[in-house]
Amino acid sequence: MLFPKKNIPLEEGDYYLTPEGYKCFTAQYHLKRGYCCQSGCRHCPYGFDKSRL
Repeated sequence: MLFPKKNIPLEEGDYYLTPEGYKCFTAQYHLKRGYCCQSGCRHCPYGFDKSRL
């Protein structure tokens, strides 16, 4: 499924850095984005579970 790209400026609390140095987006960011990307994000507020596919 294709989703329209939104340019969402990052604010404090939108992500944190993992021990490996990757950005991990928080539920706050996902809610601002407004949809589930169905990638199995760690903090998905939409309840998507990649293992149920």
